[in-house]
Amino acid sequence: MARKRNNQDRLAAPGPVSDDSSVAAAAEIVKSKGGGGKEGLLSFVMPTEFVELPSRGKFYTKDHPLHNKDVVEIRFMTAKHEDILTSPTLLRKGIAVDRLIEDLIIDREYDIDSLLIGDKNAITIAARSTGYGPKYSVNMSCPSCSVTQIQEFDLQELKNSFPEEEDLKDLNIVSTERGTFMVTLPVTGVEVELKLLTGKDDKDIENYKKMLKKHAGDDTGIGLSDQLKQMIVAANGETDRSILEQFVDRMPAMDSKFIRINYAAVMPNVNMKQDFKCKSCGYEEEVDVPLTAEFFWPSR
Repeated sequence: MARKRNNQDRLAAPGPVSDDSSVAAAAEIVKSKGGGGKEGLLSFVMPTEFVELPSRGKFYTKDHPLHNKDVVEIRFMTAKHEDILTSPTLLRKGIAVDRLIEDLIIDREYDIDSLLIGDKNAITIAARSTGYGPKYSVNMSCPSCSVTQIQEFDLQELKNSFPEEEDLKDLNIVSTERGTFMVTLPVTGVEVELKLLTGKDDKDIENYKKMLKKHAGDDTGIGLSDQLKQMIVAANGETDRSILEQFVDRMPAMDSKFIRINYAAVMPNVNMKQDFKCKSCGYEEEVDVPLTAEFFWPSR
């Protein structure tokens, strides 16, 4: 999912970064070119990492800087970045991780809100690995005997998932040059054009629901229809947003389910599945790696 870059050329480091320990590599001390200066004794060579994007850049529009690009380069986390993760203001606004990613990405040509959800997930996982290493321990309860144990996951073992062209053909999904895809709904027969959601789409949905709660007392939270309204770009060629929203509200449940299934099949993401084995009863199961508060604050 991610590969390290030898920073020797760009930062004039004396040797390549070791693949065995990204955290140790980040702390390599080099001598000052001036020779003997105190500041040189504490000059750290910070390597960077190339993060492989689950989307491979295939679902961005042609004018997006990540169009057809399969990697992004990020900095390793530093103590300064921990200030971002612990900022009360950023945590209260729910943007601490976004601000962290924004600061870690080398290329500032694009807004991180324009990142596809799966690509953002890959960068977040890589950022954690460069900061604290790939081993991630969490408390988990066994689904069989309910005994709680410390389960260690290896973030380096997580793989990206990408829809292959043959799979899309089997599902009668047609991709477009605009980074969208077309499906025909089984009940209404309407041909809908769908896009993959970005960070901005998620925020738009959340802000919309906050507005409804404030002005209309609607406290139902984000629903499936809210997500569908963001996904659908056009229906039988119609692009008027008010008409599309009415269409979604009246959509048969079977069509709604069909869109969700096909969206999941197309969406590139990080496969979070890893093996779990209970130390108490021996129960084994493949589980999703849980992202807890300890993800960016490992206590062990």
